Amino acid sequence: MTRMTVLNASHRALGAKMVDFGGWDMPINYGSQIEEHHHVRRAAGMFDVSHMTVVDLHGARARDFLRRLVANSIDKLKVQGKALYTCMLDGQGGVIDDLIIYYLGDDFYRLVVNASTRDKDLAWINAQAAPFDIEVRVRDDLAMIAVQGPQARDKVLGLVHADDQAAIARLGKFASRDVRSADGAPLFIARTGYTGEDGFEVALPVGHAVAFWDALVAAGVAPAGLGARDTLRLEAGLPLYGQDMDESVTPYEAGLGWTVSLDDGRDFNGRAVLEAQRDRGDARQVVGLVMDEKGVLRHGQKVLAGSGEGVVLSGTFAPTLGKAIALARIPAGAPGEVRVDIRGREVPVRVVAYPFVRDGQPRDGI
Repeated sequence: MTRMTVLNASHRALGAKMVDFGGWDMPINYGSQIEEHHHVRRAAGMFDVSHMTVVDLHGARARDFLRRLVANSIDKLKVQGKALYTCMLDGQGGVIDDLIIYYLGDDFYRLVVNASTRDKDLAWINAQAAPFDIEVRVRDDLAMIAVQGPQARDKVLGLVHADDQAAIARLGKFASRDVRSADGAPLFIARTGYTGEDGFEVALPVGHAVAFWDALVAAGVAPAGLGARDTLRLEAGLPLYGQDMDESVTPYEAGLGWTVSLDDGRDFNGRAVLEAQRDRGDARQVVGLVMDEKGVLRHGQKVLAGSGEGVVLSGTFAPTLGKAIALARIPAGAPGEVRVDIRGREVPVRVVAYPFVRDGQPRDGI
């Protein structure tokens, strides 16, 4: 059965085109995906991300549990409210999911995991938590709205209770805080996102979500669908689970080696495999591609590089750049000249550093 977020009727009232996304009935766009993309880059747009799974961990050994569960070091979180991006790995170093962890207390952490991986994530987390006597609480009572763009923070700030506005205005990147809305609704506001733009992700009780969404619309924040979310995140060089990574690759092969912390004395799942792969230096690499010819780079296309044959992971037409871009996985070694097989024609592409867009502007040389 297809699931619906609490904002489903709101999307339909706004004329959204709805699609099945990982078993959820979600908006792909509200008319023009390109306009939604540009509005986020230039002003402020918002996304219903209530399909994401919020999991709260409670217990005296919660930190010990997370030291084992994820590849990044939870010990980096020293200030309450700070967040950490990381991967959850299986015993072979394969990526079960990528997620964000919020440190909300010595015995309280919040995880936000992907919608499409909900069932396997919860099964893995619960199985791994058993020896640590951790309470795993799924927060289906919360909705979540991401507000992104250069005007996003000011738009949200205007809907926060006057007594809390100063604290939210000072909130640093990858940090969070519990506050109230102007009408008293509890809000969990995090300065995180998935577009490459500044902004907030706001979690709040489902009973208050429609009113908060409507207030954002009234404040001039443009609703945006999954289509714009995908082009925005790829321009920002942000990976998508299932397309850029899964259990068949390690973080090193997903372009996420920077999320691996091989700190002393911490035996996390898959560590031995990652150490061996690092020592061999043979992990496949993720590179950014730009195609100057007309056309679109798409998932699954064959990539021909100097180091060997690879594949396009995420590919799309980038509205900010006016050309096609992609992330691709190719063998280790110098890429050399690279071509992509598009319907039997080998089209030359350029290897570039990603993100392709930073602070709303194309990177130099792209």
